[in-house]
Amino acid sequence: MTERRVLIYGDSNSFGTAPMQSLMDDGVIPRGARWGDVLARGLGDGWEVLIEGLPGRTTVFDDPIEGAYRNGLTVLPAILHSHKPIDHLLICLGANDQKHRFQLRAEDVALGVARLVREARLSDTVGKVLVICPPPLKLSGPLAEMFDGIDDRSAGLSDMMEVHARAEGAAFFDAGSVIEVDPIDGVHWSEAAHRRLGAALVEVVRTLE
Repeated sequence: MTERRVLIYGDSNSFGTAPMQSLMDDGVIPRGARWGDVLARGLGDGWEVLIEGLPGRTTVFDDPIEGAYRNGLTVLPAILHSHKPIDHLLICLGANDQKHRFQLRAEDVALGVARLVREARLSDTVGKVLVICPPPLKLSGPLAEMFDGIDDRSAGLSDMMEVHARAEGAAFFDAGSVIEVDPIDGVHWSEAAHRRLGAALVEVVRTLE
């Protein structure tokens, strides 16, 4: 049987950054416990899951503080062509776009994800695309100032992301339907949340049309 390849394209929560007690923390969720690893085990034989997670990655924006290389659009074609053919591309981005420095509204974030879907399809390297909306962020802990204003700016993000993702021909899953951010920093996910999300996505990925 031909092995099916899944590529996860995400940020720190796909990389596995652990909830941060301070801005200097660099802890990670153990390999094998990240949501992508849980998904891979659930899919089982005949599936290959590749994780391309970069902390700080945005959808389509250069980050003036953390570096232009965080722009998810800039490097996407190279990553796709490095791993082709890709049966299923899972895009889990949008959290970093909500930083105060970008001053983006929810629809801007959703349109950024939609642009990535469009670029992936134009690359002719990808079969199906699944957009995963991150759970709502909370102003908590050491990252609160960095994300100041999210309650207002990000209202309705999941709904808008679904509309724009489906308009580009992608499937959609709201991670906020099964997990929440960890209250330690309001952005990253606990190990338990990684397990829940990975398990919830097994059948979603299996049945992508």
